[in-house]
Amino acid sequence: MKLLYVGDIMGDVGIAVLERVLPNIRTEHHVDIVIAQAENVTEGRGITPEDFTRLKGLGVDFCTGGNWSLHREAIIPMMSDPNQPIIRPANYPDSTPGLGYKYVAVPGGRMLVISLLGQIVGKDADKPVDNPLQCIDTILAQQENEPRIATVVNFHGDYSSEKVVIGHYLDGRVSAVIGDHWHVPTADARVLPGGTAHITDVGMCGALDASLGVSFDSVIPRWRDSRQTRNILETEGPKQFNAVLIETDEHGLATNIQALRSIL
Repeated sequence: MKLLYVGDIMGDVGIAVLERVLPNIRTEHHVDIVIAQAENVTEGRGITPEDFTRLKGLGVDFCTGGNWSLHREAIIPMMSDPNQPIIRPANYPDSTPGLGYKYVAVPGGRMLVISLLGQIVGKDADKPVDNPLQCIDTILAQQENEPRIATVVNFHGDYSSEKVVIGHYLDGRVSAVIGDHWHVPTADARVLPGGTAHITDVGMCGALDASLGVSFDSVIPRWRDSRQTRNILETEGPKQFNAVLIETDEHGLATNIQALRSIL
């Protein structure tokens, strides 16, 4: 099976990038399923049901989550519906609305997709989250007898060390562990010794000449003068597409991972 995981889609610019790039990639690489990080889709914060529908229309089959997943209340009913292919992080407290893992149909069976949030994520560092390693252990134990042909874990976090640790921790137990949230792709995509595909950060889709998709004019005063500024998404200049293409075998383990990057 061939899985394409697309990095953080940053606003309308990121959606436009997908519109230009994704159809050709699906065809060229014979992709079976497309999973995309969708926590930044609508104006950089969260996702509306309308934009969720737009992504599905462009060929995205499943959307993973991050710290902005629940920013827009209108999407919560879909996140709570096991039949809607969108999730929020699984290691939020039990009282949090929405679901952190779901199954999706793929050629030959079902795939389990799980999102996890790192324990330190920017301004949300003080918000309570359950330990991601303990959380994933619980999920995998609960789903042990559920038939599936692959398991994909999305890890949305700041610390490279935490992202690397969970990859090795799950090596041989899941098909892939894909890090995101930085919006900057790392050069360490590989299949770990036990057969799990891993990358510390897959990158983003959106403006290239920007601070993670945000205009420099809105960010530089924050760093230079300690001013409180509002993020304004960059819409001009070259654009970028970042994803990883993963191949799995009949045992649900990875045989290859390839980083895909396009500058438009």
